[in-house]
Amino acid sequence: MNALKKSTRKILIALIGFLTLLIGVILLALPGPGIVVIILGLFILSREFEWAQNYLEKAKRAQQRAVEKAKSKKKPPKQN
Repeated sequence: MNALKKSTRKILIALIGFLTLLIGVILLALPGPGIVVIILGLFILSREFEWAQNYLEKAKRAQQRAVEKAKSKKKPPKQN
């Protein structure tokens, strides 16, 4: 019974995670928070799959670089 429970959990997490990823990819072309939804899908999948954990870490690093780049562009020009 325990093996059945584990398999069911893994399948449910995979279905929810891949569905979330698919919605995120669709939102990249439509107005919506596509990147955020993709990261959420990776987070869900990373609960059961190591490959998703690796992609999630890469996505977090890319997001951090994007935030730092946006912050550096926001600085107002110096007044003389």
